[in-house]
Amino acid sequence: MGLFNKFKNIFNKKDKEEIEVYDKGLEKTRKEFVNKINFLNSKYKKVSNEYFDELEEILIMADIGVNTVMDFIDKLKYRVKHENIIDTQDLKEVIIDEMFIIYVNNQIVVNKINYNDNGPTVILFVGVNGVGKTTTIGKIAYKLKNEGKKVMLIAGDTFRAGAIEQLKEWGRRTDSKVVFSESKDPSSVVYDGINEAINDSYDVVLVDTAGRLQNKVNLMNELEKMNKVISRLIKNAPHETLLVIDATTGQNGISQAKSFKEITNISGIVLTKLDGTAKGGIVLAIKESVDIPVKFVGLGEKENDLRVFDIEKYIYGLFKDM
Repeated sequence: MGLFNKFKNIFNKKDKEEIEVYDKGLEKTRKEFVNKINFLNSKYKKVSNEYFDELEEILIMADIGVNTVMDFIDKLKYRVKHENIIDTQDLKEVIIDEMFIIYVNNQIVVNKINYNDNGPTVILFVGVNGVGKTTTIGKIAYKLKNEGKKVMLIAGDTFRAGAIEQLKEWGRRTDSKVVFSESKDPSSVVYDGINEAINDSYDVVLVDTAGRLQNKVNLMNELEKMNKVISRLIKNAPHETLLVIDATTGQNGISQAKSFKEITNISGIVLTKLDGTAKGGIVLAIKESVDIPVKFVGLGEKENDLRVFDIEKYIYGLFKDM
């Protein structure tokens, strides 16, 4: 039995509500992507070079990324040759298995937050303007508050007009403390917030940052200063640095991931607006390109539509119609 059939058997028995969110959130990608593969498999009954050429094009159009696709096609060809696969219908399950393997890549994929055992857990959020960084912070605050955690939000983006007000609104909606200042530099605001979080026994501190990637040196210096302030107050903090990427930007999102990886230590990725794109293959492309796990995905507009990423549910949501 292939991996996909195992997933189906597991998900038929549990996680119904979670599966429905992935199902709905990946609908655009699935319709575009799977329909094309199904049509290809009806067009070609037997595996051939022409079949692989068209499959390659479909995968690239799903934003899986050229390098990833080339490696993927090579692996499929290897398996076709060594397993003597002739019928394209028999290749469908191999395609799904290999996509799962691309993401996992013989690693233990960690999608959970690295919580601090002693004192507040500090999570730093980075990313360019317009990707949904502040909204992501609000949605994660909503999730953590529902889990019974005492949450603080720190407005470390003192440059973008409206960033502080937006974070204050999320503070009101989630009943979370918001630390901000319109006159201090970001590191000073972070210093004040972390000190208060320690003294008042907060569980989690979510730190917003500016999204100015145009000048990497300035941004790198700013993030470095923030990191020093945080680690001076709490050992081994920040415990997570999450890069927020808008899935609808496609390959541009991968460029952002590469750029941010150069200037700070990224521990995980939040992929927003995955429900708004037909190119959901970006999940695989990001993992392959920068080897950073996706920890959260945005699968809708509501507060509870930001979900902890699950590769099995993702693969299921992507291929359930095959």
